[in-house]
Amino acid sequence: MTWLLLEQSGPWGAKAPVESHLDAEVGRALDRAAKGTGVRIALIRRPGRHADHHTAERHRVIVAHTAPGSSWVRRETVGNPAELLDLDFAALGGGDHGGLGREHTGDPLALVCTNGRRDRCCALLGRPLAAELAASGHSEVWEVTHLGGHRFSPTMLVLPFGYAYGRLTAAAAKEVLAATADGRMTAEWCRGRSCWERPGQAAELAVRRLVGEEDADALAVTAGSPAQDGLWRLQVCHTDGRAWEVEVAQGLSEPPRPESCGKSPGTPARMDVRTVTAR
Repeated sequence: MTWLLLEQSGPWGAKAPVESHLDAEVGRALDRAAKGTGVRIALIRRPGRHADHHTAERHRVIVAHTAPGSSWVRRETVGNPAELLDLDFAALGGGDHGGLGREHTGDPLALVCTNGRRDRCCALLGRPLAAELAASGHSEVWEVTHLGGHRFSPTMLVLPFGYAYGRLTAAAAKEVLAATADGRMTAEWCRGRSCWERPGQAAELAVRRLVGEEDADALAVTAGSPAQDGLWRLQVCHTDGRAWEVEVAQGLSEPPRPESCGKSPGTPARMDVRTVTAR
C-alpha cells in the first residue's frame, strides 16, 4: 500500500477529489491512474479554518509506502496537481519511489479524518483532535479526507508505518505519536496496518497482542489461503524467525450499531480471530 496525499485547501465534498477546489477532471484522472496499482489517493490540509477561496497556491505532496521493513515517506511540492499524472503509479504501489521529491525525516505524520461531508462524526470529533495535536506542538498534523471506519471516529493514520487508530482521545493520540517516533506501534486503539487487507490486519494484531510485540516492523503477513465460507488462514512471521498460523472468520457486529453518524443501526462486517497457532 502506498499513500499519495495531495494538499488541497478549502472545503471538501463527500467525494473530495472531484468535490473540492482541486480540478475535478484532474481528480478523476488521478483516481483512474491509481486504480489497481496499490496506490491510494487522499486530500490533506492543515488543521484550522478552511475558507472557501480560490487563490493560486502550490500544493504539498506526501507519498508514503507502508510495507514492513521497506516503509518510506517522500515529500514534493507541485504548482499544478496534474503534474502527478506523470508519476509511475505501478512502481509507487510496489514500493519504488524512483527518487521522487525528498525524504521525510521529521516527526511522524498524523493524518486525522475530518471530512464532515463524508461523515459528520469525522468533523465533530476529528477536527478538535487535529487542532489539539497541532496546538501541542506536533509539527506534522494533517486533516485527511477519508480513512474508513467512521464508526471508530476520531480516526488517525500514522506514517511512516501506516497503522490506523480509532476512538482516540488527545492523550491517546499523543501516546501513539510518541511510540511511532520510537519505532513502535500501540496495540490499544489500533485498527491495523494499512498495507494489509482486513483479514491480515486482524491476524497481525492478534499475534501482537498474544506475544506483546510493539516493534512496528517486527511482523509481516506473508501468506494466506483464500477465504472459504468466510474463513481465512494466514501466516504471520516475526523477524526473529517465529511464525504463527492465524484463522480469521468474517462475522457481523452485534448488537446492531450505526456504521457512521446519522445512519440507521446495522450489522457491519467484522473480522474475528478464531485461532492462533505457533508453527
